[in-house]
Amino acid sequence: MRTIRWGIIGCGDVTEVKSGPGFQKARHSSLVAVMRRTGELARDYARRHGVPKWYDKAEALIHDPEVDAIYIATPPASHKAHAILSALAGKPVYVEKPMALNFEECRMMLQACETARVPLFVAYYRRALDRFLKVKDLLDARAIGDVRFVTVTLYQPLSLDELQAGALPWRVVPEIAGGGRFMDLASHMLDFLDYALGPIKHVRGFAANQAHKYPAEDIVTGTFVFESGVQGVGTWCFTGFERLDKTEIIGSEGKITYSTFDEHPIILNTRAGLEKFSYDYPNHIQQPLIQAIVDELNGKGICPSKGESAARTTWVMDQMLRGDLKTN
Repeated sequence: MRTIRWGIIGCGDVTEVKSGPGFQKARHSSLVAVMRRTGELARDYARRHGVPKWYDKAEALIHDPEVDAIYIATPPASHKAHAILSALAGKPVYVEKPMALNFEECRMMLQACETARVPLFVAYYRRALDRFLKVKDLLDARAIGDVRFVTVTLYQPLSLDELQAGALPWRVVPEIAGGGRFMDLASHMLDFLDYALGPIKHVRGFAANQAHKYPAEDIVTGTFVFESGVQGVGTWCFTGFERLDKTEIIGSEGKITYSTFDEHPIILNTRAGLEKFSYDYPNHIQQPLIQAIVDELNGKGICPSKGESAARTTWVMDQMLRGDLKTN
């Protein structure tokens, strides 16, 4: 198989451990170029990670003939522009999550890649992790019978230290992130449910800013119905009392409980009793998904996270955020 030569646009924090080394360690994959608007930072990243080339302009990296595929690791506000430029250059695109600022931008990215006949992958890497594949395997094996409903709960305290450090984190600036931490974190939770239970067909939600510490919403509640008829409810609050990360999938014969971000064991609860399944995360958490992308580009498999499914997740979040509650 040929080696896929990658270029990264936006070599920030997420690329230091989560993704960047994965391009170097995956089979038949290499990282040959990185780009950051501040050239000194791009050069520093290239030096530290042993990357041959660095750029301070995305267009230069995209048009480098020695770069086969593009990984876009910038904040969501620039995903669409970089993805379309990469597609026009005829290069496969791997973009960070959430896929874009909103569903309409996702549609434009999909259209550009379809027209150029290049694949579009999105970094919902939980679809390739053993921990979450176990949850899907249990569901596929009907370990809890017929699935009836899902409850999703994520809450955590406000990070005052981060807010007092100066400029607001981009993840809570809607013009850059598409929303607040809901877009960043709930996207992983909802996308995996799309993978495990199928697409969501109907959505209603309410979003509000209760603490008034930044421009984005800080609480979202929603109800949703999957195409299969399974129903769900979710609450995401980012100014809560403590931390809780729990998803429960309840069926006719039992339930599955798991955390999306924490490493607590998966719990299967049936009439036969409780079973626990523990999994460690890989050192470079995106590497299994990167491997699936490389394999597909070499005609040896199918990557589970593509633009079509990622766009569905953005659509679901859009519907929830539209139910905006104006608070005094």
